[in-house]
Amino acid sequence: MNCIIIEDQLPAQRILKRYIEDIGTLRLIGTYSDALQAIDTINTQSIDLLFLDIHLPKISGIDFLKTLPNASHVILTTAFSDYALESYEFNVVDYLLKPFSFERFVKAVSKVTALRQAASSERKGGQNQEIFIKSGYEHIRINLTDIYYIKSDADYTEIHLSSKKHLSSESLKNWEEQLTKLQFVRVHKSYLINTAKIDKIVGNQIYLIGSNVIPIGRAYKEELLKKYIM
Repeated sequence: MNCIIIEDQLPAQRILKRYIEDIGTLRLIGTYSDALQAIDTINTQSIDLLFLDIHLPKISGIDFLKTLPNASHVILTTAFSDYALESYEFNVVDYLLKPFSFERFVKAVSKVTALRQAASSERKGGQNQEIFIKSGYEHIRINLTDIYYIKSDADYTEIHLSSKKHLSSESLKNWEEQLTKLQFVRVHKSYLINTAKIDKIVGNQIYLIGSNVIPIGRAYKEELLKKYIM
């Protein structure tokens, strides 16, 4: 994703630049100390994500939000929590309160990724949707239609395909937030399944195409049957 930083404090700029470089899925197009400097870039280039400070010279981040097109996603960065409620009126993706950790930064960016994947799925009718997962030091491309289920395993999640699995450091909750707008559903505290792979449901068990049998948690069964079973 193409992104820009609008931040007038150099230490905050350096932290954002380092985080952007470390995450690997973002490309920094420009860094600006006030919002007016960024207007030309926003109008002439494809910018997917803005990291926007609230307290800026010339025009505040909140006032600048009012002028932005809806095409770009915005993550606010600020040392003050006072504006959190007001900012969400402008559909910002997240609100990072300084100082924020790399883990918190990754979570915010993951929300943007989920929104983009959902929008892409709607355009493509959910077909051939691909994601990259970080497994160890590798970034592995996976087609969502190839996933049978995702299982929580301590500090990791297991992404199960037909004949192999991948380990991911993403939590099951993060996967749920990203994928339930598509064809995936949480059926147990430890399982998220691809509904396109359901063969049959017997009692409190889901039989997936092939030989996988997934338990249904009591808290999830009613919603599963109501939403997916006619």
